[in-house]
Parts: sequence; C-alpha cells; structure tokens
Amino acid sequence: MPSLSPAIAEIRLAVRTALADLPEGSTVVVALSGGADSLALAAATAFEAPKRGIRVASLTVDHGLQDDSAGVASRAARAAGELGLDALIVRVEVDGEGGPEAAARDARYRVLRDAAADVRAAAVLLGHTLDDQAETVLLGLARGSGAASLQGMAPMREDDDGLRWVRPLLGVRRETTRAFCTAADLSPWSDPHNLDDRFARVRVRERVLPVLETELGPGIAEALVRTAEQLREDAEAFDEMIHETIEDIVEHAEAGISVSVAALAANPAALRNRIIRLVVDSEFGVSLTRTQTIEVARLVTEWSGQGPIDLPGCSAVRQGGRIVFTASGR
Repeated sequence: MPSLSPAIAEIRLAVRTALADLPEGSTVVVALSGGADSLALAAATAFEAPKRGIRVASLTVDHGLQDDSAGVASRAARAAGELGLDALIVRVEVDGEGGPEAAARDARYRVLRDAAADVRAAAVLLGHTLDDQAETVLLGLARGSGAASLQGMAPMREDDDGLRWVRPLLGVRRETTRAFCTAADLSPWSDPHNLDDRFARVRVRERVLPVLETELGPGIAEALVRTAEQLREDAEAFDEMIHETIEDIVEHAEAGISVSVAALAANPAALRNRIIRLVVDSEFGVSLTRTQTIEVARLVTEWSGQGPIDLPGCSAVRQGGRIVFTASGR
C-alpha cells in the first residue's frame, strides 16, 4: 500500500483527537464552505467519525454575496456527499450592523446552531486553522481590546444549550489543509474575498504576517498562537476566581443588579474590572469596552459624588455602599 501523506495523517489525527470525548452514536455537523480548510476537515471527519459510531452531516451556507454563490454551495455539498456525509445547503440573507463580513458570520453561526438543533448534534466542527488564530490575535492586538480578544478562538466551547463548537485544526497550518486536498484528490474552492484587501484580515494575512516573518524570523504565527493559549489559561483561572467571589458581592436590585463597593475596592484592578464586565455581560448581554469599564471602576476608586454613567443597555451609579446597574429606560 502507498504511504499515507503526512498532511492527511496530521489532519486525521487532529480530528480523531477532537472527536475522542464525544459519546458513541453522536451526530456532528461540519461547517463546509468548500475551501481547503473546511474540505480537509470534512474529509478527515468522514474517515474518523464512523470508527466511533458518530454520524456526520455537513452544512454549507450560501450567503449570496458573490457571483455563482449558489454554484459554489452546490459543489461543496456534492463533495460532501461523495465523502459519505449528509449534505445540506441553506441560503441566507445577509444584513445587519458591522459590515458584510460580520453580518455573514452572524448569519452563518445562527444557521449552524439551528441545523445542529434539528439533527440533535452534539457538536459543530469549524475549520479554523493555526493561521486563522494568528490573524485573530493580531487583529485583537490592533484593536487594543485586551486579553479577552488576544485569547483568540477557543479550541472548544460549549454554549448555553450544551452544543459544542469545536475547532480541530487550530494547531494545523493552512498550507497543510491544501496539501491534504492535493493528496486526497479534492478540489477546494478559492474564495476571492480571501484576496480582497478591503478586509483587515486579508491585509494581515497577505502583508503584515509576511513582513513579521521576514523581519523577525520564522515562527511568528506559532508564537502568536502560543500567546493566545497562555492568555486563555490565565483567563480561565481569573474566571474561576471571579465566580467564587461574585456570589458574595452581587445582589439583585430593582430593574438590575448591584455590586458591593467595598468588595470591588478590596480586589486588584484586574479582578475588579473583570467582575464589572462579567456582571454587565451576564445581566444585560453587553460587552463593555475598556474605557467604559474604567469609568465604572472610578465609581469605586475615585468617588467624588459623580452621577450615573450611561453604558450600552444600562447605566451605573453609586448608591451608598453599592454600584447599581440598571437597565436603560428604567
């Protein structure tokens, strides 16, 4: 027998590891665009999942944003069918705030969530690679949005409905997925948006990372990913500390929630700011910027009688020994 391609072996191992703790008889949904990353993921999953008695479906979302998007989706679904997967295509209308890229992403995740619920899937598999992770970390650094953004994408997260979102290829280079497709005689689609420098991610991919590699030496992408992993470990430790603390210092208030000033003051700034962000996010579904968080923290550390602070979806005010967060319009 011919020897197995190193690219195929690497990606199959990554998928096998990601599927290892799913119950036998589970169903997983592979998000399939037809590009090299998702096609390699689909093919490796089609090979590995049956060994564990796991059923695999693929979902291709047609965003309708490019010429022949329906044809691209059809070809991706046909490739999935040839791999033995249950293939589904869903057409979506893309609109909303944040530009077409963000709106398309939101629509895609919404459809994936609905499809997973329909087939009672245990997990959705996403084809993000190490290169995608490095780009995400650099974009977060450029935005100055703090450690939460620099953590990048989680290899696995579980949402409120118990659905797992798994990225088996986060340790795999993009060039490896292309080599997989070549070795497996698969024909991936090349998304023209991946060369459109109107998008910040494309500029990072095509210009910034190559310059960093040239000027600082090879291994920049891997170093960025290691940084993300370390920050995620730190964040998990912080979150555990916060959850242990928060029950004792938070009380429900009329139309909102309140936090003890003394308890906030007793914590170091990093924990204090995380508590503030977590309280607002949990109660109102709003992510505060660092500037907004610092303004709320000043109600604790630099109190001089200032009035309420308007925040997205809520307001914060110091009342006696508590910081009270109230829903907007109350």
